[in-house]
Amino acid sequence: MNKKQSFTRTLLSTAILLASSQVSANDAADHFLTSDTLFTNFINDTSFMQDTGFEVGMWASAGITGNTNGGSNNPPGNAPVLFNDRVNEVLFNQLNFYVERAVTKGDKWDVGMRMDFMYGSDARFTQASGWDDDWVDGHYYNIAMPQLYMEVYAPLGNGVTAKLGHFYTTIGYEVVPSPDNFFYSHAYTMLYAEPFTHTGVMLSYDIDDNWSINGGAVEGWDNMTENAGAWSFLGGASWTSNDQSSSVTVQLISGNISDTGSSNRTMYSIVATHDFSDKFHYVFQHDFGTQNRDDSVGQGDGNWFGINQYFTYDINDQLGLGLRAEWFNDKGGAQRVNAVGANYLAASFGVNYTPLPWLKFRPELRLDWADEKVFNGNKGNDQVEFAMDMIITF
Repeated sequence: MNKKQSFTRTLLSTAILLASSQVSANDAADHFLTSDTLFTNFINDTSFMQDTGFEVGMWASAGITGNTNGGSNNPPGNAPVLFNDRVNEVLFNQLNFYVERAVTKGDKWDVGMRMDFMYGSDARFTQASGWDDDWVDGHYYNIAMPQLYMEVYAPLGNGVTAKLGHFYTTIGYEVVPSPDNFFYSHAYTMLYAEPFTHTGVMLSYDIDDNWSINGGAVEGWDNMTENAGAWSFLGGASWTSNDQSSSVTVQLISGNISDTGSSNRTMYSIVATHDFSDKFHYVFQHDFGTQNRDDSVGQGDGNWFGINQYFTYDINDQLGLGLRAEWFNDKGGAQRVNAVGANYLAASFGVNYTPLPWLKFRPELRLDWADEKVFNGNKGNDQVEFAMDMIITF
């Protein structure tokens, strides 16, 4: 057993022991059974944290994936699926700590901030050029600081909020933080068609209870200091129905990736949600992107687009079922998915089981197909995967 696997098992064993200790004291039992976190609520409920408005939090996630490609990681692993890209091996995906002071919106100016620090196998995918990618080379296990920003609220009109620094993208539906996704694996659209982080400034404004807008300038995709003169516009609008059951969000990013040549990359993402009932939820996502060739930044010429649909049903507070169906087209090879241009179809069937508010299991069965040989070391057109991870919110 290597050190990473040992640490993961120790973490999981600790969680089980903490859960089992609920019988030792009434107060502890009530906390373990009802609290959203294992211990950070105790910190956040202190008078100091309440008075200053600061909050700390932490989560950990680890999982394992198997597929029909023979169980080898050298190659092909689970490629071109990323994040859970290795098979028959426990991956300690994320250990994420954050500290945050959210701004208070009202009739006064306010200042806030957020910092996220991540360790794990997911960190290597979320690093920004000229920032945390230079800190350490941990191969599969690395560190990242995907967010470090200041937030300023100005009581102008209905209130303007400015975010300055390094932050997660507003593009798309799926996100990097494990607790905020239904499925363990990610859609191709999120993995290849969208940025993860930005560095720059973003302004947001609520027009009324239904409409909000945002916009700003960022240094391209997943970048901090490289090509620092290549700025992009990032922004869009969002609509929410009066009963909060439906919403539509449109986000656009456009600008040069290189500060030395014409390397425009433009894409938009549309995310629509609808609650058919309190239990049955639906999400539709469409992305389209286009870019000019620029060899200096490894950018190919071409277009890509994707259509994703998500259906989730909450059986009860502890159990939910989900289906994700995706079509991702990178036939021109613009995003270089596994270095082969192809059409991709994928379907995931998943379960979310939350026996305790701070503990979640996400088993998933995933079917992948492409019209080119992109799986099993570019030997096959399809693969079947079974995966499961566990998330602990500390």
